[in-house]
Amino acid sequence: MTIAFGRRLLAGLAIVGLVFGCAGPSGSASPSDSSSASASAPGSSSPGGSSGPSDSGSPSASASASPSGPPTKLIVGLGYIPSVQFAQFYLAQQAGYYRQAGLDVTFQNKIDPDLVTLTAQGAVDVSISDGTSVIPAVSQGLPIRYVATIYGTFPNIVFAKAASGITSVADLKGTRLGTPGKYGSSWIMLQALLKSAGLSPADLSVVVYPDYGQEAALEQGAVDAATGFTNNEPVQLELHGFPATVLHVDQVVPLPGPGLVVGTKQLASKTAALRAFVAATLRAMEAIDADPTKGLDASVAAVPALGQDRDTQLAILQATVATWQSAYTRSHGLGAIDTDAWSRSIDELASLPGGLVPNPVSVDDLISQELLP
Repeated sequence: MTIAFGRRLLAGLAIVGLVFGCAGPSGSASPSDSSSASASAPGSSSPGGSSGPSDSGSPSASASASPSGPPTKLIVGLGYIPSVQFAQFYLAQQAGYYRQAGLDVTFQNKIDPDLVTLTAQGAVDVSISDGTSVIPAVSQGLPIRYVATIYGTFPNIVFAKAASGITSVADLKGTRLGTPGKYGSSWIMLQALLKSAGLSPADLSVVVYPDYGQEAALEQGAVDAATGFTNNEPVQLELHGFPATVLHVDQVVPLPGPGLVVGTKQLASKTAALRAFVAATLRAMEAIDADPTKGLDASVAAVPALGQDRDTQLAILQATVATWQSAYTRSHGLGAIDTDAWSRSIDELASLPGGLVPNPVSVDDLISQELLP
């Protein structure tokens, strides 16, 4: 992969701001607010006329039933740019998991702030967001709930070349650190990470890259470290021949990673359909975890541009799959919500500058576990 192509990936990523954005690495496809496809069809066709991937594994009871009557329509908001990171959604659609669950799913690609607002309004039924977005949103009165964990490990990280000698948070003092901007999940992560070592951004020379070129800048030696996503920039750095060191905020405070978010009205009015959606999505995650090529094939079928460099996209997908699990989800199952981590995250965000939690919130205000298997 060339550095120029990596920059395009980063640009798409950072516009999302992880989530969501999150969306970390992406292909060169342009975002679209229109339906990318409908899950009511048994599968979608990939270029050349081949059908999308399928899986013969046994679905869970809620995902395998063939409900009578018309399918329930759900609008699902993903990150700004279609990406291999959304492989589980593409697979669930193409393999018929959503259809088997009685669902007609339409994807929309938007930036995280728009998705949070649209989800709260009920214009989007399900979207993806992380704790650094959900906690402030609910604190400001938006009626949303986090209902299933997708990323068991918080994907925002600080990375550096292994040759830099940076091996701990304390080593960041006095360094030049690149970041897209002083906002969003990466900035919150950085503040929490530095705080654990008694540091703040003032102890570093923060270099802002509004063009999202911090990974290229690090390769060229313009900065010593940078913020990014564990399933994107470090992968690119190593593919370019530079062993990477990665600092994870999970080692300090378990910030909740991106997961499925719904509005409270939708949660009450579409409970069965949303529960079936969660089960079908988790089923696809299990299938990809067992065989990542299923996720890659589904992603290429949905976003043909990703097929231009399958090796790189597979590496990104494998790094993404690794973030789906945490010690908690390994014990409680994919999708499980660690309530203790959410409680600690509320306290952490409230302690950071910027008034992230203007009004008190509790874990019960933020999450709902009723849709989990």
